[in-house]
Amino acid sequence: MRVLVISDIHANYTALEAVLKDAGEVDETWCLGDLVGYGPDPNMVVEEVRGIKNLTCLLGNHDVAVIGRIPFESFNGGARTALEYHEKVLTTDNMEFLRSLPQNLKVREDASLVHGSPRDSVWEYILNTLSARLNFDHFTTPWCMVGHSHLQCMFRLNEANNRVTLEPIRPGELVKLKPRLIMNPGSVGQPRDRDPRAAYAIYDTEAKTWEPRRAQYNIEEVQKRIREARLPEKHAIRLMEGW
Repeated sequence: MRVLVISDIHANYTALEAVLKDAGEVDETWCLGDLVGYGPDPNMVVEEVRGIKNLTCLLGNHDVAVIGRIPFESFNGGARTALEYHEKVLTTDNMEFLRSLPQNLKVREDASLVHGSPRDSVWEYILNTLSARLNFDHFTTPWCMVGHSHLQCMFRLNEANNRVTLEPIRPGELVKLKPRLIMNPGSVGQPRDRDPRAAYAIYDTEAKTWEPRRAQYNIEEVQKRIREARLPEKHAIRLMEGW
């Protein structure tokens, strides 16, 4: 089964469209959360995701906030401004779709799916080998797929010596999966690894492979919509820089 794995779309419809086109035909799509937040297109993104066949979708921290389960005050000023805007413009149907989604870890065959981390499904970032090691004890599947950090990366636990390493991965290169791993497909709508291209991954459940990928999209078009919506200028600038 060929699975499209996406995360952190953040209301960037143009990036999402580029990823869906670049990925081609897939059997299932697994979305690790944060459909909203930061960007100018919350309704278009949620409606596009709602229409994806064979979808498994989780809530991210921005999604949880916009449906009223986390106070906006928990976010920094720019993120809070975007959430306030999204809360005003999201349609009733799109809000109901978000409310229908789970926020806790979900298991699909060999993979555990979660937005933040197995220890804290909404808030914790897995950014380094220490935070990764602390989380390997909190899932039982061979590998876990996480989002939240906006970094396309992979952590491997060597069970023989109990050490975790940050594995070198490159877009377009297949990785043969062996237990145990934590993988992040990166962010569709707001990458933070200095590569502004939309990030995602293709997971093959039979071949047990993971292919990190990047897709070009029209960043200037999204920046224009951010400014038209009077969202923070920082949200426009960072898209071109990938931070």
